[in-house]
Amino acid sequence: MNSQELFDKGMAVRRAVNGDEVIDQAMANADEFSMPMQELVTEFCWGAIWTRPDLDRRSRSILNIGMLAALNRPEELAGHIRAGLTNGLTQTEIRECLLQVAVYCGMPSGLGAFKVARQVFADLNR
Repeated sequence: MNSQELFDKGMAVRRAVNGDEVIDQAMANADEFSMPMQELVTEFCWGAIWTRPDLDRRSRSILNIGMLAALNRPEELAGHIRAGLTNGLTQTEIRECLLQVAVYCGMPSGLGAFKVARQVFADLNR
């Protein structure tokens, strides 16, 4: 598969998981400096990895939530919590992921992730 095909497949998945509005904004906010990063994320993360058939999107969301919480990446975590909900996770399941992060990665990681999740849930309930 060539680069353009991976980008196109990745963009389709990225839009399905995150919504057109989020992706349109990300692409519109990209400038000459940052557009290569948007292209790389779309092609590599979403096109080459998220389209692989051996894990479903729900499972990939669980993994990403755990990894991003462990790495203390709140902005990306918020996006993947929203994506996890789109991919069928419940708030209870997300809570359980974050509790596991707290035990295995430390309470500061868990506490920070809970703060992010609560804000995402509050924003979605407005």
